[in-house]
Amino acid sequence: MYELHKKVSPNELILGWYATGHDITEHSVLIHEYYSREAPNPIHLTVDTSLQNGRMSIKAYVSTLMGIPGRTMGVMFTPLTVKYAYYDTERIGVDLIMKTCFSPNRVIGLSSDLQQVGEASARIQDALSTVLQYAEDVLSGKVSADNTVGRFLMSLVNQVPKIVPDDFETMLNSNINDLLMVTYLANLTQSQIALNEKLVNLRMDPKQYACWYRS
Repeated sequence: MYELHKKVSPNELILGWYATGHDITEHSVLIHEYYSREAPNPIHLTVDTSLQNGRMSIKAYVSTLMGIPGRTMGVMFTPLTVKYAYYDTERIGVDLIMKTCFSPNRVIGLSSDLQQVGEASARIQDALSTVLQYAEDVLSGKVSADNTVGRFLMSLVNQVPKIVPDDFETMLNSNINDLLMVTYLANLTQSQIALNEKLVNLRMDPKQYACWYRS
């Protein structure tokens, strides 16, 4: 299978292997030894799907030989630092799954586009409130100033485009109107397709059409 995968994606390499569980098991050494033949110093990733600590922890390890040279050698797994990298679309899916924790039946429906915009706006408002509170505490002397945080906030402020409020409102209203128009056309197209299917079914079954007409 790996040889077939290399034909499609020749630039991809095997980095290691993963398993579900919260800790290393006795089978990990055997499997890790097998992947050592395919990749130099492979990485072993564990995903705790049983939520031992109330969260889905992800850990990574590399193997290190230990023992007396010339004698029986053992393997010791050394943990690595794990950093999470994800796309915005993946974060939306994970956030939606996490909401099922607060649902009694573990079921939750998809949010509409307008609800997602509202939730994103609420998160931005909370973040701005935190930043403003930090700035006020620094100015009042309650919190000592941090140069790293100050440079980060300055870089963040400089990235905000300078737009006249009236122009911003006009642009926002124009985009909202475009979105509403696309939504209306999509619903209209869906209704047209559903109506066309009903008409086709009625033409194929004259008895059904006659019964429907008499009623």
